[in-house]
Amino acid sequence: MNELRLALTELTNLHRELLDISVEKTEWIKAGNIDNLQQTLVNERQLVRKIEKAEKIRTRLVNNWVEAEGMTEPNPTITFILEQMINETDKRELEEVAIGLTKVITELKAQEKLNLALINQSMQFVHMSLDLMSPSLKNMNYSNTDKPSTEQPNRSIFDSKA
Repeated sequence: MNELRLALTELTNLHRELLDISVEKTEWIKAGNIDNLQQTLVNERQLVRKIEKAEKIRTRLVNNWVEAEGMTEPNPTITFILEQMINETDKRELEEVAIGLTKVITELKAQEKLNLALINQSMQFVHMSLDLMSPSLKNMNYSNTDKPSTEQPNRSIFDSKA
């Protein structure tokens, strides 16, 4: 049981690191610093790989515990183990670590949701800026307002025939 608690503690620590990286991404997004954002994304990918390895270890330990207890649960979870545990001290310690991991993951999801909103807002600004830079030909040329005009597709002021 101690190994499982240590595995959950390791997962919690790795997720805290990922939360720190997510906060760092937020700052780079706000500052518009693409170079630092890209380096942060590389660091994030490396950390996600570590988390995947730690998660495999946790899964193996959970499955081993279920087998050692002689139970047959197709997809055992920490909650399932907590429900089956008899030793109250071990149960309380494991529960505290699992709750800590859940809290960090919840914070991480909220931070990533913020990052997504900031990126979407930046994209909207870029699209609006591009729309302002490519006015329609109707607005650029003088025309007779008495004649009904036929709609032409938007063309950039940089479009020209050679």
